[in-house]
Amino acid sequence: MKALHDALKNVEVKDGGFAVRFADAAFPEPFVSGLEYASPARGTWNIVHTGMLVPEAHEIFVCGAGCLRGVVLTAAEMGAMHRFSTIAVRDNDFLDGTLEELLIEGVADVVNKLSYRPKALLVYTSCMHHFAGCDLDAVYRELNERFPEIDITDCYMNPIMRKSGLTPDQLMRRQLYAALKPMEKDPKKVAVLGNDFATDDESELVKICRDNGYLFMEINRMQTYEEYLSLAEADTYITYYPSAEAGADALCKRIGGTHLHLPMAFSYRQTRENLMRLCEHLQVECPDFEALEKRCEEAFAKAKAVIGDRKIVLDYTFAPHPVCLARFLLDHGFLVERVYLDAMTSLEAEDFRYMQKHYPDVLLVATVNAKMRFFEEPSDVLAIGQKAAGFTGTNYFVNVVEGGGMYGYEAFLKLAMLLTEAATVPKDRKEIEIKGLGSDACPGCGGNV
Repeated sequence: MKALHDALKNVEVKDGGFAVRFADAAFPEPFVSGLEYASPARGTWNIVHTGMLVPEAHEIFVCGAGCLRGVVLTAAEMGAMHRFSTIAVRDNDFLDGTLEELLIEGVADVVNKLSYRPKALLVYTSCMHHFAGCDLDAVYRELNERFPEIDITDCYMNPIMRKSGLTPDQLMRRQLYAALKPMEKDPKKVAVLGNDFATDDESELVKICRDNGYLFMEINRMQTYEEYLSLAEADTYITYYPSAEAGADALCKRIGGTHLHLPMAFSYRQTRENLMRLCEHLQVECPDFEALEKRCEEAFAKAKAVIGDRKIVLDYTFAPHPVCLARFLLDHGFLVERVYLDAMTSLEAEDFRYMQKHYPDVLLVATVNAKMRFFEEPSDVLAIGQKAAGFTGTNYFVNVVEGGGMYGYEAFLKLAMLLTEAATVPKDRKEIEIKGLGSDACPGCGGNV
């Protein structure tokens, strides 16, 4: 901790610093954007992992050889090379004006050489296609004429656009459902969209649907392309991860259905409002919120008895809205020392103001600031999230990314259990270097054709 405070004395956040007290921070972006650093915490999913959730689909990335290296390694590490192909773009394709021809003939060559006929293709073009003004509409018209039996989806590997409009992550979660076609709606079918992990069966979200005769659907639970297409039959679509919201809005506008965005947050009030809204929409009885909150309070009291005054650090990779999580833990007596993030969501505005007033000395620390490449303090703090574990050098951490499927009051109970376990059982920090944690469970991955 001393090293961080020493650094703070010499750094002005407005000039590119990497840490600031909540009391002195700006909302929603406390740090200046500039040269960025990628930490060795690699468990969050990227567009390759997420696209593999479409069962029986084949991915084709079209880009320069240098950029292709990363996505090839991703496919290899998750055991999905048999569902993955590349087309390398070279200088002459720009000079000769053959980008469209390369894209069309390259995709056709891949399809014709595959040992199987994919049900769907996810074709990822890149920033160079947009810089060069490639006529993608004409490309996809031609490809659809050549392969009418294959659903072809336009996807994008366009990191230059991550600061404006929809981010690559949001685009991928939108395009994940682009192949769904309008179908007759079934009022007893509910689908959750846009998550990399299936929602835990113990979650109240799942239980409310199933206990009241609704079929609960998610892409993560489907093994065939026909099952995937049946998502279009749902009459209600739910999102709870922030980057999925825009895609669900677009899907409902295109094929119909009602979209409920029920944001995951470690707040009893938000959780209660989410579940009440769901029950009201489905016209079913609400669970006993008082009893559920009592169970959660008991679980955290037990966790606090084990953890005591151990210092805690957390980051945004564990779950969305880390400021909300920090507030919850601090209000329950846990000693949260730092929150690692680079920006905050609009949902966290109230929590941010609350932190400024009640916990002004808690630190916000950037994760992508270039100075962070020199910053690691070997310690035994309790970390929630991979980046927090990586920056603190601790072996005591909760190794979960993107919520890990937890939702509702079940998320509180699971977190209390994970915190207790992490505080008492050390882990190998090499675990945080595994790319796309859990992605080898995508249908047809893990080396199984």
